[in-house]
Amino acid sequence: MQEVYVNATVPGSGLFRAEELLADTRRWLSSGDLMHATHDEVEQFATTQGRLIVNALLRDHFALRGQAEALAPVVGADGQERVHVRHDAVRLLVTTVGAVPVPRVAYSGRGLSALHPTDAELNLPEDSFSFEVRRQIAMLAAEVSFERAGQQFEALTGVHVALRQVEELTRVASRDAEEFYAAGRADLAVTATSDLLVLTADQKGIVMRHEHLRAGTREKADASRPKLESRHTKGEKPNRKRMATVAAVYTVAPHLRSAEDVVAGLRHIKPAPDARKPGPPRPEAKRVWASVEADLPDVIGQLFDEAERRDPLRCKQWMMVMDGDPKLEQAARREAKRRGVKVTLVLDFIHALEYLWRAGHALHAEGTPELEAWVLERLTALLHGNVSNVAAGMRRSATRRGLSAAARAPIDRAANYFLKRKSMMRYDQLLALGAPIASGVIEGTCRSLVNDRLDITGARWSVRGAEAVLRLRAILRSGDWREYWGFHTLAENDRNHASRYAGNNAPDVEIPRRHPHLRRVK
Repeated sequence: MQEVYVNATVPGSGLFRAEELLADTRRWLSSGDLMHATHDEVEQFATTQGRLIVNALLRDHFALRGQAEALAPVVGADGQERVHVRHDAVRLLVTTVGAVPVPRVAYSGRGLSALHPTDAELNLPEDSFSFEVRRQIAMLAAEVSFERAGQQFEALTGVHVALRQVEELTRVASRDAEEFYAAGRADLAVTATSDLLVLTADQKGIVMRHEHLRAGTREKADASRPKLESRHTKGEKPNRKRMATVAAVYTVAPHLRSAEDVVAGLRHIKPAPDARKPGPPRPEAKRVWASVEADLPDVIGQLFDEAERRDPLRCKQWMMVMDGDPKLEQAARREAKRRGVKVTLVLDFIHALEYLWRAGHALHAEGTPELEAWVLERLTALLHGNVSNVAAGMRRSATRRGLSAAARAPIDRAANYFLKRKSMMRYDQLLALGAPIASGVIEGTCRSLVNDRLDITGARWSVRGAEAVLRLRAILRSGDWREYWGFHTLAENDRNHASRYAGNNAPDVEIPRRHPHLRRVK
């Protein structure tokens, strides 16, 4: 039969304190007062008692573990053996059921820092908050404000975590994100995924504290002289945002459709029941992330790193869907050239459509059927690959109507825009390939990662705080939370414990079979 250890030095120890609390709880639940209570009052009472019971169980367990001694000499990373042994070293661990003392054996020497091998076996954190507290705080802070995260955690557990501690725990929880993805995820044996490998990126502004703006933006903010004291007038920029680069990588099965199918979708025309086609396939193994700390070229480099991890032999069809941001396009082309990888750059057709609408307003009145017909006719031509013809035709229309330079400016702007990005607008070939031609994934990612959390009214971010929240939200949205948290706790063990010992390895511990403070029961 398995041996059970009982601490014989503490009255009411072992499992007896928890059993007493459980017996008290049972008596109260069958008492006259609670037999007439409402269900929520009973639930609140049972939950509170349950926390006390679990707290007692943890205390008893850690009291037993605290008697364990090292099975080998305790040698620090400095090469010095700790020969002085103390059995009364106690630290406090804040858990989801309250604070719990954790006794352990300390090994030290004259002029040497103390080492606690049991800390390594328990993987105790650097400060007093348990990893379960950190996990729950991090998940809450990724979704709601730091203040609200602390309030919700206290409401759920009864444990108070101060606002500054919530912020710091969030930052620490995110510290291993880059290393986690650099090491490769377990699900990225993606040989079974589809042949279209899609990269996409965008930028989104985040309101920052003044001292955390990029140097150029900060200088503009310092030099600006608003006309009014209470608000900015039309055309004045507040210069208070720092751009976060948002990225996503996924594979997707081909989705064949025609130019007319795309336009019909914009017009919300439903096909007849016997002509319906399967819906668009869903992205596979999607990973999303964002960074306000890293520069645009660095994030694009990470984007290509992730793509190469998924397709190291470059057997898939690579394509990058983006809006018309010249900086984004330039960074993508430079990275592809540097790596010698062939990537098809795709201009989001919705972005091109917006240019058509602006051009159409120079020729037709707002909200008229003629305007819509003009725009959709030219969009259909673009989707058929006739970019040059569309640009030339728009200009001829403006000339025939005798529009002034100012009136025809939107038309010329659209024509120049299309011709400059003609190589990114081969929509006829892309549709025949079944490739995506819109950046809906990255648009949704911008909303999900950035807007829904970092665009809270009145929020002013530091770089560290914004970066931590972005990392945690990205891990959650990519479906990697469980794997990441295991990776993070192992990394914390290496940092906080293994690195303090010779050979980066803490000695094993065991409770002595003849320990004077313990007795064994069957």
